Order: sequence, then C-alpha cells, then structure tokens
Amino acid sequence: MSAAAVADRILGLLPDRADWQAVRRAPRRDLVAGLTVAVVALPLALAFGVTSGLGAQAGLVTAVVAGAVAAVFGGSHLQVSGPTGAMTVVLVPVVQQFGPTGVLMVGALAGLLLIALALARLGRYVRYLPTPVIEGFTAGIAVVIALQQLPAALGVTDAHGDRVWAVAADAVARFVVHPRPVALAVALGVAALMLLGARFRPGVPFSLLGVAAATVLAETAPVDLVRIGALPQGLPAPSLGFLDPGAVGVLLPSALAVAALAALESLLSATVADGMTVGQRHDPDRELFGQGLANLASPLFGGIPATAAIARTAVNVRAGASSKLAAFTHAVALAAIVLAAAPLVGRIPLAALAGVLLATTVRMVEAGSLWALARATRGDALVLVLTFVVTVAWDLVTAVAVGVAVAVVIALRAVARSARLEQVPLDRGEHSAEEHALLAEHIVAYRLDGPLFFAAAHTFLLELSEVADVRVVILRMSRVSALDATGAHVLGDAVRRLRGRGITVLLSGITPDHDQVLATLGVADELRRAGLVFADTPAAIAHARDLLRGTVTT
Repeated sequence: MSAAAVADRILGLLPDRADWQAVRRAPRRDLVAGLTVAVVALPLALAFGVTSGLGAQAGLVTAVVAGAVAAVFGGSHLQVSGPTGAMTVVLVPVVQQFGPTGVLMVGALAGLLLIALALARLGRYVRYLPTPVIEGFTAGIAVVIALQQLPAALGVTDAHGDRVWAVAADAVARFVVHPRPVALAVALGVAALMLLGARFRPGVPFSLLGVAAATVLAETAPVDLVRIGALPQGLPAPSLGFLDPGAVGVLLPSALAVAALAALESLLSATVADGMTVGQRHDPDRELFGQGLANLASPLFGGIPATAAIARTAVNVRAGASSKLAAFTHAVALAAIVLAAAPLVGRIPLAALAGVLLATTVRMVEAGSLWALARATRGDALVLVLTFVVTVAWDLVTAVAVGVAVAVVIALRAVARSARLEQVPLDRGEHSAEEHALLAEHIVAYRLDGPLFFAAAHTFLLELSEVADVRVVILRMSRVSALDATGAHVLGDAVRRLRGRGITVLLSGITPDHDQVLATLGVADELRRAGLVFADTPAAIAHARDLLRGTVTT
C-alpha cells in the first residue's frame, strides 16, 4: 500500500460530519447518560486497576484517557471503553514476567497492531466467530475474574502461584490457617447488595453505594481492612520512559494477545450495543482504529491496555445515550473525581472492590444461553466446554484459538458428510428397449453432489474404486459445489484406477471454475485429449452408446 493510499485510508477512519451532527441531536440526554456511566465505571476502574497489578491509579487513568480517545475516534456512537476484566486476565502474567513498564510497552505495541488491523479492513471478520466460542470464553473470563478476587475478598495479601487458579487456591489455604472474616463479609455484602439491588431497583448505582458503605465501615469501626492506598490528585504527566525498542521481540507475543482481545471484545461490545438500539450501526474498522489510538495514549500516562466494556456500554445505552458525547462525558466526569476526591478514593477497602467484581462476574454469565448451546448439538457443546476450560486453565487467546480450531474441524466434517456420490439411472430418452438394456448392463452414471475438497475427497475415492462389472463410467460434475487441489488430485487418481482396470471414464458438466482447477493441475488431460470430457450428460451418454456399438474407440 502506497503512502498516499495509507493517508487516504487514515482520513477515512477519522471522525466525520455525521459524528458531530449526532452530538447535536440530544446533548442533554447524552450528558446525563455519561454521568450515569461514570458512577458505574468508577468502582470498576479502581477494581480492574488493582487486579491488573498496576494499582487503582492505573485503572482510573485508563478509564479517563483511553475512554476519551476511544469515544472520539471509535466507530460506535454508544461504546464506552476502559479497563476490563478480560484484559486484566491477560495482563496479570505480563506484570509478573515483565513488570509495570513491560505492560505499558505491551499496550503501545497493541495499539499499533490495532491500527494496522483497521488499515487492513479486518474488523468485519469478527462476525465469523462461532457463538459457542464467544459464550465459552465469556463464561471462562467470569470464572477467572472471580478467582482473581479471592485473595482480596479473603483478606490475603501474600498469595502466590503460577496460574490464577493456583493463586486462588493458595489464598484459600492461607485463609483457613488465618481467617479474616471481616474482609470476606465486606466482599460478600457488596456483591449481594449489587445483585439484589439490580433485581429490584436496576436504575440505582448499588456498586457505588456498596463501596461507600464499606468505606464508612472501615473508617468508623475497629476493623482491619486493606485499603487502596494513596492516589495522586490529578493525572500523571505524559512520559515515554517506558519505551524499550530492544524488548519489542520479547513483548510482541503478549502484545498480539492484548491486541486480539481488544479487537474481539470491542467489536463484540459494539455488536451488542447495535442490537440494543434501533438505527445504530458501528463501523468495525473505525472501532479498531479508535481502540488503537486509545491504547497508544493510555501508556503515556501510566494506564493499562484498554478495550470497550460490554457492561458499561449497556448502561450507556439504557441511560439514553445517542452519540459519542455520552462516552466522552463519562471520561471527563472520572477525571473530575480524580482531581477532587483522590484522598477519599484511596481509603476504599480492597475487599469492597473484590465484591464489585464478584457481582460483575455473576452478571456476565447467562446460564440459559449456556444451557441452550450445550443442548443444541454435540459439536456446540464440545466447543463451548473446551473454550471454557482452556480459558480458565491457560489463557484467553489460546482458548479462542482452540475453540475456533475445533469448530472449524466440526464444520468441515459436517460439510464433508454432505458430499455424495450417487448412482443415477440412465435416461431412456429415445433409446429402444434393447439399447437401454445394453446401456444399463455396461454403463454406470454417478452424480457428484456437494463439495469435493480435502475433507471429503478420500471417501469419494473409496466409493468410486468399488465400481465393477461395467465398461463405461460417466461422472456427472455439474452439482459439485466446491473443488480444491486435493479433490482434483483424488478425482484424477480415481480416473487412473478405473482406466487401469479397462473401464472408460467420461466426465460431464464441469463448471468453468472447476475446469480451471483441473486444467491448472493437469488432471484429466488424457481424457481431454481423447475427447472424453463433455459439456453435458446427454452428450456423454451418446458417446458411451457409440463406444458400446464400436463406432468409436478410446
């Protein structure tokens, strides 16, 4: 792609007049929706920042900086971006291996990769992800996030382990030896308040109320609860100190995982938002471009990689948002909270934030949808369970890869089974009874239905090789829906085997596309030279009749 083409492509991804026209439609309603989302997003941003390993400040910075940039440059009018639970799942091992500066570098690299995906117009392909894969990793993420909260919920600060489940198990073991019931009670209380409150009064921000109540309890009662700690009053100054060109090779696999997750979660969230409204449609490439810029900006201020958040986006839609102004207002409101209430935020107990995330995980999983998929087909159930297990045991990107691979194999198996080699009776046409008896005795016609590709070709070869006691075989190709190199080679092999047994093979009804594949690979060249390839089946039958009468030779 030339420099001019890249420049034109970038200009096409920037905000346009339609974005600003949407902002002017209902600004008051968008402002109210943005403030509503900010109230919900504050405890989530703090909690995800702590869970990532970079601290509550990093979570707030991400929500402010990445949220504002993605709101302006993203491809959805309704999307709200920031730190998410799925992203923290990927970041925890990065923090453990490379430290905080490694996470910032990974975020910047992921931003560049997302911009490259947008320039390559790859956003549209997320629609091809199988539903069992999406549901499986969503349920797996929920379990992983819940496991991540166990140490804070149990009041354990020194749990260790190579995997999330190992850390959770270590925290439980330490809690049994030295129980801290107050932290557990606070976490469960906040989670219960959120879940019960949302059921009876869905418009009330119970997450914020629960965190506030836990903070008041920690300040007024003689209880031992670990707090967030001091936060700076304001955003950090931008810095490029984290850049390390020499570490690109080592960090690139993690950046690929972060970019894949950001793209996947953002485009899925935008699709969900479209489905919740009438007349809203996101631009997937612009969404990737906006998320790429957001992930380039966030590390400059010490923020973690960000992506769109389905929960906050849903709140935004339900609050009446209709333009990018709502998501941008959410980021500005969070910035104001950082400037005005940093000391108060620092006094929040970590157990309260753990409760917020525990409730969030419960609401992430739709049990009815999972049960329906598990009962749909055995293949769907297998993909669902595999994706879920790999997400919990290993990581999200591996889980998606495994889930998609298994789904592809199952789909290919189903398609291959649809291919059929069916013997068909010869049309009597104008033949006399004697001629038809002669044809039926010495000629057999087979119709190939469906795809003749690598997954189905060998079955076709086995069936065709069993043909016996005939002089002429007519292969009717007009209903072959797909033909690849493997199928073409197997077809040629079958023809050679039949000819080796003295059976004459005629081909009929080859489409131009399939004819090109056969000609390119040199399949059936001998049949072409012998005049045994025909445009239609009647011509092939007429030639077969001439062969039996001895008026032509092969």
